[in-house]
Amino acid sequence: MYRCVAVNKQAFVQQLAVQYVAHGYWFYVTGCIPERKDPQAVDLKLMERYGIGVSAAERSRRKLAGMANVQYLRHDRFFVLIATHGWHRFFEDEAAEMKDCRRYPVKFAGYSISHRNGHASVRIEQKAYKELKAYFLDLACRRRVETLEEQFRRIRFEPYAPVRRQLLTIHRAVNRKRQTAGFEPVPLACLRFRRRVYRVF
Repeated sequence: MYRCVAVNKQAFVQQLAVQYVAHGYWFYVTGCIPERKDPQAVDLKLMERYGIGVSAAERSRRKLAGMANVQYLRHDRFFVLIATHGWHRFFEDEAAEMKDCRRYPVKFAGYSISHRNGHASVRIEQKAYKELKAYFLDLACRRRVETLEEQFRRIRFEPYAPVRRQLLTIHRAVNRKRQTAGFEPVPLACLRFRRRVYRVF
């Protein structure tokens, strides 16, 4: 049975980036299921329309025949339909809303998921990143070092490589500000550098 409902936001991002975008699924549309509609009914409708719930063998046959494959993923009421290169009615039906994640990242829960330099890329979306940096810089000289350490530990973003670089930039900015004011630096150990691996479904 095709599984499409991620257990949490982090699992959604993991599945989208590691299993789909990293394996050539680049063309996508996103949507939010209205409150008046049953999400499971929408799942079934979309999977049937685009022939999504097929075996791995069938997906391989489609690929060899020059056809695209489509995946469907949902968390709560937000969903993404994402496809590989090839022919598929998905490209005709969704042409008006279609995007390519190599140019326009999928934005979800403060993350930006794209394909860059031959790899899937997960980073903090720019608006969320600026807000997070501003928050820490505001606290940099108004909180004890222990409090700042705890705040860094509580950051909800999983440390994919681009996220790690963003968090290091914030950490350095905080310590520059603290150094100027003559305060003790925040230890680097408060940052988490290994991401958790989630059971998606």
